[in-house]
Amino acid sequence: MKKYWRFGALITIILGILGWLAASGINESKTYYKTISELKGLPSSELSKRVRVTGDVLPGSIQRAGTAVKFTICEKEHNQLLSVVYTGRDPLPDTFRDNAQAMADGRMQPDGTFHASAIAAKCPSKYEAKPGGGGKVQKPLNINPPSA
Repeated sequence: MKKYWRFGALITIILGILGWLAASGINESKTYYKTISELKGLPSSELSKRVRVTGDVLPGSIQRAGTAVKFTICEKEHNQLLSVVYTGRDPLPDTFRDNAQAMADGRMQPDGTFHASAIAAKCPSKYEAKPGGGGKVQKPLNINPPSA
């Protein structure tokens, strides 16, 4: 009987530890989407939380300094600017350039800069219709050679 009690206690401890690890992992990986104006209005107690913020990269603001990349994103609706410092390990996306929409994932610092650990970017001009196309669908080319 003593053997079953020890086994049950061991299983309970293991399940408790796994539950605690799962709960703490979920809490750590939570990320909230904020606008720049919402981010700047956060109380100091909320600054340590991980958030994602999106804005357009201000033209001429991208500066590379060693492994860090500094740039500014803007929120056009409320005319807000945010300085971002990216020090992540992954290379920046190819679409990360002036006027591209960028999403930074990281934490706001007390000095007012946003320290990002991940950057995603989208270049809006890449996904727009070509000018003068008029939205017409072109006929597919006949790539099969004529039969003889």
